[in-house]
Amino acid sequence: MADVETSKSLNGLLNGIAQIVYYNNAEITEELLKNELYPDLTEEEFRAMHEKMKGLLKSIATANMDQAQLEAFLTAQTRKQGTGGVSAEQAAALSRFWKSHRARVRESLLGQSRWEPGLKGLTWRVDLQTSASRGGAANIPVALVELELGRTGEDSDFVCLEFDEAKVNQVLKKMAEIQESIDAIVHRS
Repeated sequence: MADVETSKSLNGLLNGIAQIVYYNNAEITEELLKNELYPDLTEEEFRAMHEKMKGLLKSIATANMDQAQLEAFLTAQTRKQGTGGVSAEQAAALSRFWKSHRARVRESLLGQSRWEPGLKGLTWRVDLQTSASRGGAANIPVALVELELGRTGEDSDFVCLEFDEAKVNQVLKKMAEIQESIDAIVHRS
């Protein structure tokens, strides 16, 4: 029964660390985790365990370890002597946690690493301009492009662009140059 409780407490600690570090949940604190999961540990003992698990979780997440890498990493950690290593139970809990949370943690890390808003969506259409404001030619095709920019979880900004045929050709030429540059780098590697 004690092993089940230890496993539940460790799983709760890993989930709590993920809530704080990766999911930005301000309601979860180290103090809450200690009081709810490890009330019998001293402050120093809990802090040491918390920091060890947090460090291991960060190492695993930063490397985005697959199952084979994780197994090798945890095997090496269990073979460490002294306080730096992990027990077999801790390794098993880390493995279970990572298996179920890998995708979500990775997505969170990617979201946290973006400094600028990204392109969330793009819509376009071609219209015919029926009259010009200065008496110019009518029935000229124009491309209307709407870009949706923003960060995940935040409101988006929309940018509307209007291109005539010459501008569309200019954009297509620049895109072809970008593609050629990417191809040159990819084929060189």
